[in-house]
Amino acid sequence: MSVEFAPLEFAPAYRKVAAALLERISDRTLNAGDRLPPEVELARQFGVNRSTVREALRELESAGVLRRQRGSKLMMVSRPERAAVADGVSRALALNDVSIRDVWEGLTILEPPIAEAAARNRRAADLGLIDDTVAQSMQPDPVAAGRQAADFFRHLGEASHNRVLMLAHEPLLQLLAPSLTTIIDEVAAARARIATAQRKIVAAVRDGDVPAARNWCEKHIRDYRRGFDLAGIDLGSRVQS
Repeated sequence: MSVEFAPLEFAPAYRKVAAALLERISDRTLNAGDRLPPEVELARQFGVNRSTVREALRELESAGVLRRQRGSKLMMVSRPERAAVADGVSRALALNDVSIRDVWEGLTILEPPIAEAAARNRRAADLGLIDDTVAQSMQPDPVAAGRQAADFFRHLGEASHNRVLMLAHEPLLQLLAPSLTTIIDEVAAARARIATAQRKIVAAVRDGDVPAARNWCEKHIRDYRRGFDLAGIDLGSRVQS
């Protein structure tokens, strides 16, 4: 029996350097705040040109795992910002032709458990931030109002203190924001219904009432589904990143 093997994939040298550095960052050999050696020293250790090291560092910097400290030429290990990670996921979802229905169904699955976790884990600072956000729910500008609607879910996620949940729903919130703006602009009662639901959810979160927080969040998400219909938004249409 003959066995066939696929050709080995060629990887540029800078990608190999980047992968080696990322491995050390991922296994916590290098931690957030640690400084890397100078480019010249890294080039010596890897046995490559300095330009190769510079390209590898640039790639990791764009990924958010390295940053240059102000006033220093040395790179420092950092944690990727949630928004930066979500931007990449949002673009990938849009390029894979996800629909508004896909995004809405994703939020239907994610947001009620997030509200539950927020009711269990919220702190005083979280409640203050959510209250400030709810206070902006009746803005006349539809773009600002749509941003507020997404921010409410965002801050609710932060109150859960679960990094997985926070990161999981952020790309969906970014993709949903334009549709929220359209709903608020086209549906006369949208602002009032959103404000009412937000107040009910935050009251349950403040009281630590886990079932009520989930229940009101489920109602809130279902109400957006009705808003899509009233605004004439086709749920099968593709989202835009």
